[in-house]
Amino acid sequence: MLKNCKKTMAFLLAAALLLSVTACGAGQKTENGSGGAQVSGGTASTETAASVKPEEQAQTSKTEDPAAAEELTASENQSAEQEDQSASQADQTEKNGDIYILFTSDVHCGIDQGFGYAGLRQVRDGLEAKGYETILVDNGDSIQGESIGTLSRGEAIIDLMNDMEYDVAIPGNHEFDYGTDRFLELTKEADFPYISCNFTYQDELVFEPYVIKEAAGKKIAFVGVTTPLTIRSSTPVYFQNENGEYVYGFMEDESGESVYQAVQNAADAARAEGADFVYVMGHMGDIEQFRPWTYADVIANTTGIDVFLDGHSHDTNQVVMKNRKGEEVARSAVGTKLDCIGYSHISKEGKIVETGIWTWSNAVPAPELLGIRNEISDKVNEAEQELEELLNQVVASTSVKLTIEDPEEVDETGMPLWVIRTAETNLGDLCADAYRDQTGADIAFANGGSIRVNIEKGDITYGDIISVHPFGNMICVLEVTGQQILDALEWGSRALPADTGAFLQVSGLTYEINTAIDSPCLKDEKSLFAGIEGQRRVQNVMVGEEPLDPEKTYSLAGNDYILRNNGDGFTMFDQAPVLQDNVKLDNQVLIDYIVDTLGGEVGEEYADPYGQGRITILE
Repeated sequence: MLKNCKKTMAFLLAAALLLSVTACGAGQKTENGSGGAQVSGGTASTETAASVKPEEQAQTSKTEDPAAAEELTASENQSAEQEDQSASQADQTEKNGDIYILFTSDVHCGIDQGFGYAGLRQVRDGLEAKGYETILVDNGDSIQGESIGTLSRGEAIIDLMNDMEYDVAIPGNHEFDYGTDRFLELTKEADFPYISCNFTYQDELVFEPYVIKEAAGKKIAFVGVTTPLTIRSSTPVYFQNENGEYVYGFMEDESGESVYQAVQNAADAARAEGADFVYVMGHMGDIEQFRPWTYADVIANTTGIDVFLDGHSHDTNQVVMKNRKGEEVARSAVGTKLDCIGYSHISKEGKIVETGIWTWSNAVPAPELLGIRNEISDKVNEAEQELEELLNQVVASTSVKLTIEDPEEVDETGMPLWVIRTAETNLGDLCADAYRDQTGADIAFANGGSIRVNIEKGDITYGDIISVHPFGNMICVLEVTGQQILDALEWGSRALPADTGAFLQVSGLTYEINTAIDSPCLKDEKSLFAGIEGQRRVQNVMVGEEPLDPEKTYSLAGNDYILRNNGDGFTMFDQAPVLQDNVKLDNQVLIDYIVDTLGGEVGEEYADPYGQGRITILE
């Protein structure tokens, strides 16, 4: 199998002019007609699937990297005439009867990262030039994740996907980040169908549950399924009506049975319609916390699926596991940001030969390193130029200066003091308010290190907002105890009067810091929070009119850097239940709060540069 994988990769690189590409996971070589996959050639080792441990034993294929493809010589500046000749030759190529299904997932607007869309097009064109027929599908989370998605509210990515000639797509949880209505508008602009067997409006399916594509005389069904966790990992209000009632859903019963049956019904219907193969396009993932809605749960509780193309958890695991009848099903995932391209090869004899991924392992994106120039590279460049124009577009205004600096004090060089890391400011209040408003959480934290520049009085551009939050952190919501909140406030204030990026701007509570008391915070060997020993300097913490209760639970919004990833040493939230996961980019949250909630105008409530009195420092 490894030899065949090397051969396939070598011809692909030669056709696509892509150097330094390796095969990740080496693919899964299978022989399959209309039933479950059958592993051949001893290519699978017996292991459980990723971090998921379903009752069915899973077999995870070995990760082996084939030798680097031989160096190819090609002009980096291919002329337009040569491109036209190549396209003409591809059109005239005799078809060999084989099919390659290519798939992407969790692109998150990474249009010029990894392979990039230009590299993906080059790969597809190279396959077709060899006589293969191709089908290109996407498993969700394509329209959100970078400024180009945020500022165009997904439209720029849909336009590029149209140019790429995608054949089918499914919604991921982040397709809804601009609102459900906006996503449905975008689906009408798409030249390809969105499918889902479990996305409903008032209990009726929004999209077709499956679609059948014909290639090389074979009927290939694609069934779409999206994680029910979308209800909480996007913004819950987007799935509600004006009365706060949920009208959209993803069949999120706690047993998982509704989703399993929906997938089964779609697979059965596709078979009845004459499908030779059934591919599930899933945005489900392989994290234990996602159960009972992981890919492994679905495979273990269904039959009739040949291959499960998966996304959501950004992994690249290549797995073969047993379905409900004990038949083996291949599952493939492609990571994120176009670092990988997924493929499934169907032979002219009607066998699934191999399913796996190609990965781009260089830090420099393929289009840049190889000088790839084609229709898509031109489109990507155009989109990026339009992004620059969008960054200068005025979206709101402010009648007050929003600051991270002390308006009066200066340092020894005469420069303004950057006090966002030592004290409350009006911009800190604004950012924290945005997190709480857009998630509906009880409390919100914004660490001072994530707020980078002032917003001057007058017009506010998209570029201004992006500059305030340039890191692209995701906002999430956790269920935490009052004690965890106390520990976080203590950790954030430990350095005072010195500054630290961990200093917490807040919304939904007020607190005092007595700097006469030494910090009681303990650090571990990596300088992360390890506990409290001694008298606390944080005191009089109030949530509204009530004292914070250490035993009570609260919903806490903040960026994933501090709440999920131990950024700035915040470890006290480890293992806290996630209520909303990766809701939106922090800069998108700030835009939406100013434009939608404040009506596009930041006014007198944020006039005081020292904030609204939420943080009192006792000296």
